[in-house]
Amino acid sequence: MQALESFKRQITPPKKIVITTHPKPDADALGSSLGMANYLIKKGNDVTVITPTDYPSFLNWMKGHEDVINFEDKNLKPLALKKISEAEIIICLDFSNLSRINELGEIIGKSKAYKVVIDHHQDPEDFADFMYWSTKAAATCELIYDLIVKIGDQELIDKDIAECLYAGIMTDTGGFKHPNTTKNVHLVTAELIELGADNCKIARLIYDTNSVNRLKFIGFALSRRLVILQELKTAYFSINKKDLRKYASQTGDTEGLVNYALSLDGIKIAALFTEREDGIKISFRSTEDVVINKFAAEYFNGGGHKNAAGGKSDLPLPETLEKFETLIKENKETLFNQLEFIHEKS
Repeated sequence: MQALESFKRQITPPKKIVITTHPKPDADALGSSLGMANYLIKKGNDVTVITPTDYPSFLNWMKGHEDVINFEDKNLKPLALKKISEAEIIICLDFSNLSRINELGEIIGKSKAYKVVIDHHQDPEDFADFMYWSTKAAATCELIYDLIVKIGDQELIDKDIAECLYAGIMTDTGGFKHPNTTKNVHLVTAELIELGADNCKIARLIYDTNSVNRLKFIGFALSRRLVILQELKTAYFSINKKDLRKYASQTGDTEGLVNYALSLDGIKIAALFTEREDGIKISFRSTEDVVINKFAAEYFNGGGHKNAAGGKSDLPLPETLEKFETLIKENKETLFNQLEFIHEKS
């Protein structure tokens, strides 16, 4: 409670505040950032959102997105550095390790500003003055709502803020299909709808706003790049740079692709391997009874949630795929029996 009161005093206006999140922000990352930014602006603060990279265009409807500074943009980088140097408070959302945001993390780490972390991922780094963190939360947006309410500022949550927060919770629960869809998720989203969030509009803008190229890309991936290892209860997509160029892939075009693999009957582990200029980006998904984040952390320098994690590989794509298949075979018993083992030990 003392920490919460301290944070409440810190954000008493007027303060110069910078908010940042992880690279390639999804709806939870950008929604929590803009939801928090709009709330702090309403309180009378000077707030700047800086993202490490660009983000999907289907999130451009969120209030304040036009003022977001992309740190990768060479023309905007000097402004971003100036804002960070002037910041009295820096708020890190939807990530909790500064290495996650590369150069931006090093700069923030050296800042003398009061640092805040609000996040729901495992194994946070201890660098913040105030941390609002829980792995029980389905989304960082859920924590933002909870924090605003506990501060006593629920009346400041308007339609725009509510829609930013709703979007993050909706997507991080997989449209309310994942095991992290708790009673509290439904209670919070009900409150956000009551506060003005148009749930039908948000779902349409995020899930039903596709370019022709993206739909063709998904069709191509399903017909040509899906590998099913039925005996290993595993399926994956492998997307190379040529594929991305062929379909003029934009940020966000591979979003959700891995879920098609997980939707297959009998499949418990799904992965998406995407070849980028800086290496292979990996997205892992699993059914409720398989813990995938430990596998991602141990073998692919990654981590995340129990059933949704990320990773990376510096090996060429074919070698990365070979490594993945070998590791699944070698760890089959552990992966598919770990919950039973945990239950026996408890």
